[in-house]
Amino acid sequence: MLMRSPLARDRRRPAGFIRPALPVLATKVPVGDGWLHELKHDGFRIVALKDGDDVRLWSRNGRNWSADFLAITAAVMALPFTRIVLDGEAVAHCPKGLPDFHALLGREGSARACLYAFDLLHLDADDLRALALVERRALLREHLKRAGAAIMFSDHLGGTDGEAMFRHACAMGLEGIVSKRVTSRYKSGRCLSWVKIKNPGYERR
Repeated sequence: MLMRSPLARDRRRPAGFIRPALPVLATKVPVGDGWLHELKHDGFRIVALKDGDDVRLWSRNGRNWSADFLAITAAVMALPFTRIVLDGEAVAHCPKGLPDFHALLGREGSARACLYAFDLLHLDADDLRALALVERRALLREHLKRAGAAIMFSDHLGGTDGEAMFRHACAMGLEGIVSKRVTSRYKSGRCLSWVKIKNPGYERR
């Protein structure tokens, strides 16, 4: 089973912890140019903080998983910024390249997990959460060009391609997609500007 660090067993939310934005469940893919669409990665939600020489990988409930996902921790530490906060999903893949959620529960799977980063909340002295999503993601894409292999940019398609992306995700046996308003600010907790559309036939590997 995945080993937790001593800090991970402390259920108290640490100082400075940022609760992640969470999508609401929808039954239809939103359409229009006001939306972008990403694949829904089946893994562990991570808010990754680098602050000087300290790296924390927070779960959605504020547990510290930096000692569990060492490759991701090292990749975050290597980013050329004094302070940076990323939002993303830690994912392990099976040999066919598809997400393998249960692999994350073991040491081998967690050791080879990578972070699909889809949002940028802080960069050095700047709090970016008030920026529009498309601005935050443009900055994220640019700055992850220098990231290690354990951090990848979670790409997206524009508003008119959401339904096609969802059909493709279902055909590949993936969990579904997440659609987000391009103008949305980052808001902790359930967020109506982020919606998830799940593949009804999805089964975890």
